[in-house]
Amino acid sequence: MLNSQLFLKRYNSLHITPKINSFIQRLFSAEAEEKIEIPKRIHRGPTDILRALEATISRDPTAAHYKYHDDPYLIPMSNMGKRTFAMAQESGRKAAHWIRKEHADLFNHREADPVIKAFLPVVSFNEQSDITEDNLKQVIDDVLVSEAQLAYKLLKDKGVDISEETRQALLELLCYTNDTDILSEEFIEERWFRQTTKSKEKQRKIWKDNSLAEEIFISIENPTAETYSAMIQGMCKYFQVDKAWHLYEESQEKGLILTSDAYSSLLRVVNFLKESFEMKWALTEELLQKMNEAKVKPNLTTLNSALHSVSTMGGGKNQKDLALKVLKEFKGLGIEPSLGSWYYILITFCKERGPISTVLHDIMPEIENKEHHCLDLSDTYFFVTAMDICRSQLNDVELGRRVHKLLHFGNNYNLIGDSYKESIYYRHYFGLMMNNMPFEEFMQNIYNMLVPNIYVPEPGVMAEVLKQVDLNGSVEYVAQLWSDMIIFDHINRENLIESILNILDSNKPEAESNLIEVFSCIAWDLFKRLEDEGDNRFNKLRLTGDQLGKVMILLLWNKDFQKACLIFDKLDQEQHTIVGVPKIEALSMFIDSCIENKMPSRAIACLQYCSDSGFPEVEELGVKIHKSLTLDENNLAKLTKIAGNLS
Repeated sequence: MLNSQLFLKRYNSLHITPKINSFIQRLFSAEAEEKIEIPKRIHRGPTDILRALEATISRDPTAAHYKYHDDPYLIPMSNMGKRTFAMAQESGRKAAHWIRKEHADLFNHREADPVIKAFLPVVSFNEQSDITEDNLKQVIDDVLVSEAQLAYKLLKDKGVDISEETRQALLELLCYTNDTDILSEEFIEERWFRQTTKSKEKQRKIWKDNSLAEEIFISIENPTAETYSAMIQGMCKYFQVDKAWHLYEESQEKGLILTSDAYSSLLRVVNFLKESFEMKWALTEELLQKMNEAKVKPNLTTLNSALHSVSTMGGGKNQKDLALKVLKEFKGLGIEPSLGSWYYILITFCKERGPISTVLHDIMPEIENKEHHCLDLSDTYFFVTAMDICRSQLNDVELGRRVHKLLHFGNNYNLIGDSYKESIYYRHYFGLMMNNMPFEEFMQNIYNMLVPNIYVPEPGVMAEVLKQVDLNGSVEYVAQLWSDMIIFDHINRENLIESILNILDSNKPEAESNLIEVFSCIAWDLFKRLEDEGDNRFNKLRLTGDQLGKVMILLLWNKDFQKACLIFDKLDQEQHTIVGVPKIEALSMFIDSCIENKMPSRAIACLQYCSDSGFPEVEELGVKIHKSLTLDENNLAKLTKIAGNLS
């Protein structure tokens, strides 16, 4: 402190500006103490460090998913291969779970400290188990439906009183799962692929009547609002709408105030309760009014349920006005829409058979450059629907790029949904970009970046790619596409084989071009792969006579006479089973090649085939053979018999 005062005295004697002087005074003042603020603790998850490290590197879109073995021979390339690989992995996990369950006595060691619950055997009961209510609570918390049902029955048989809180928790579990065991969250791959079948299921009643949930509900002497809410939500979820509505009316007669989620569930099934547009909207208004009267605060689920209800009503312009009205009302309540809300706006405004709507242009500024989280199950439908509209209705490349950029912003890709939605999304993205970009740019920036590790084109998409190859004359990509077709198991698609052969046949390269050899290799590979398939293969593809003729032309362009002879032998020997015949140009080229290779017997055999097929050019081809080749008496007699007197 003494040194500081001496320093200040010396500086005061100097000519220093007031501003500097004030700064020095504060710097050395004993009274100027810096206030230290300790920041609030930021909660960190167990994988946050790994996520931070991952964020420091950029992803390579051409690299396979990390779950696959880093070996090109073991990485699945087709959709079926990816699914098979994933299900095989899940099968191994399930086998491990089964062993742990069946031999629980072998897994009682406690090496981890603290104990890792996931490593412990799953709780299991039988008829002789001595259990308490705490055991029932535990299996309810662990979402073990079958064990919870058994535990409840054991307690009931023993006459044990179960608290209302536990009974309510069990009822909510049973209503949520429809008395059925649900797939564990550990089986990520199966859940990813299982959603594919769920999305295709029709909405129909699957609620289990006379189930344990209904038994528990009936056993409760004075059901509370929470009890009614749980039953209504479960029945609405599994489309037992008549009983759900009956319970709703019963609860209103008793003056019970239901939860907002119960009202939301009823809003979602309005289209099952009423028929006409006016009646559906009247019921929607009634439910919202009841919520208001009961002072039940709506939430995002209520908004999305109301929008879902409006989207199923029909009614043209009135429907669109009502959707905007609902959105405005909820925004006024401070409830911000999620991606699912915008999804319902899209399907309300953008109908397949209605006028084109540009509402997506108005939605994008509201959601761009933001990281979104899954707040409602319908959120996973936004991206696939938006890209469908960009392609099918608007054909807007720039808008499609904005949607694609939003999908890859932050962790928004988690909202792609499941394998089925992901595939549909990229199908629309591919189609949009392919039809509106230079083909070379599309192949370089889109196709090569996404195929096959992110997206495997379906046969329909591959057919569109081949069509663009034909339109643009980009035959240099045919070899790559044929290789991909083999990997993706598309070679048994008749339309794709026809497209490949048409492209090669109609785009003859220059004589010195190496594409001549490439085309020949593709044609021969195509022929051999189809021929080598077993006869017992279901739905085996057989080349037509015209297609075999094109294969022969491609081989002859490359001077592969021996292979062309094998093609002709197949045509000649199986002409009664092969559909159609080659064009005369293919047969004429084969005869020219026979003349060039001094093979009169093959030339005459081809002429006989032309005669059997009814081509009028037989005489002309016979004259060519007669003039170009030296024939012995036997061959000359055959030629005369086929083409007549040529002298």
